[in-house]
Amino acid sequence: MSRFRTSRRLSIAAPAALGAFVLTALPAFATSTPAQIATSKTNGVAYLKSLQAADGSYAGSGLSNEWAFSAFAAAGTAVVDVAPGGDTTKNARTVYRNLLSTAAWPSATPVVTDYERGTLNAYAAGIDPARVSASRNLVADTYAYWQTAEPGYFGPSANFNGTVFAALSLGGAKTQAGTARIPQSLTDALVTRLRANQHNDGGWTYQKVEGNPTALNTASDIDMTGAAMAALCVSGVPNTDTDVVQAKNFLKGKLVASSGAFNSLYGVNTSSNGWGVAGLNACGINPQSADFTTLSGKTPVDFLIANQYNPAGGFKYKPADTVPSAYSSIDALRAVAGGGFTSAPPLPVTPGAPQWVAQSAFTAGTATKLALTVDDGAGGLKVCSVAFTPTGTTTTLGDVLAAATTAATPAGCVTGVTPASGTGAVTTLNGKANSGSNTWKVSVDGSSFAGALREKTINVGDTIALRWGA
Repeated sequence: MSRFRTSRRLSIAAPAALGAFVLTALPAFATSTPAQIATSKTNGVAYLKSLQAADGSYAGSGLSNEWAFSAFAAAGTAVVDVAPGGDTTKNARTVYRNLLSTAAWPSATPVVTDYERGTLNAYAAGIDPARVSASRNLVADTYAYWQTAEPGYFGPSANFNGTVFAALSLGGAKTQAGTARIPQSLTDALVTRLRANQHNDGGWTYQKVEGNPTALNTASDIDMTGAAMAALCVSGVPNTDTDVVQAKNFLKGKLVASSGAFNSLYGVNTSSNGWGVAGLNACGINPQSADFTTLSGKTPVDFLIANQYNPAGGFKYKPADTVPSAYSSIDALRAVAGGGFTSAPPLPVTPGAPQWVAQSAFTAGTATKLALTVDDGAGGLKVCSVAFTPTGTTTTLGDVLAAATTAATPAGCVTGVTPASGTGAVTTLNGKANSGSNTWKVSVDGSSFAGALREKTINVGDTIALRWGA
């Protein structure tokens, strides 16, 4: 398995004292009722709250329990409302935002999944991932891993889960207004790679198999099938699409009749089950429908709840385990609560706490990044992270393009722009000139495309898309 997947199961610090309670007895041959699901959510949230450190943290420099934020959001609990001993100055959102803002995060040798993880969990916590702080823009951080030689992949293509989670994070982490943040051309490039890596059995693994008939014929796993089908659906692919239906049928074919579990490559376990159910949830497919109810009357949700300690709320990793697992509890609760791989933050109950927090302006003299795409209208898409140091609280499109010619990652996003200074319409970009009604247009944070003017104001965290066309 990939580092992104396996690392989530490392260094689990599950407090056994909080989880060693008798398992709830479920009615034989019955799907979980709304009341049972509500109880599971209530107890699961209580368990995840017990994982919070005394300083309010869930995460450190590496992979840890920050995935709890996506589960909290799915269960209807605002992360800002999670505070040790009720000390709101140490609420989980503020502590996590401070961590993400540090220069040392995520590590000295980051990989793309670090930033994708941060994006998904910041969004669920109510932190605008493109506006974490004056210096931290997680969307731009992710854009830096675009593979110019293999458009549509993020991070080394052999480690395909970097591309899956790019689609999940860039497509799932909407703007604060709930609209798509990235341009359709980028979404389309991601969807193309997702489709190309679907195995013949209808599922996926973390490995690249595109163009390799032998690899395409190998067995898929539950975990990445759930993640990849969710990636398709958050990218706007309907659940009636052939590839989504094939993924659904793959999961259906892995059901264990006696328990409702999915028969994973790693053995029957709640984490794999949680990822499979999260994929169904993200695609609007009911995991307790007739398609996912076995002849014994069991569903994947039944399996998850059957492996939850109540009233303590933690979930086992495997049925034979005798203590709860922190990561499995996160995976299971998110799925039981109806979530995909992230959810919009619920409204807080803490007095005065906003649903969202975000950097409101550039800080002059503080180095930062912006996410930029350039679509030439002929199938050529460039994606990059632009590094620059603003001189005021806002900047201009012209200044961003100038910075992109020398400080873009990957390089080559912008090779030249006309006019090179002053104001007015961008008439030529990367050697392609305006022609009649086909001109360079710009969109910010998914807004409608309009004429690209050098003087256009660009604010902190803006996701900028340039496109040539009518």
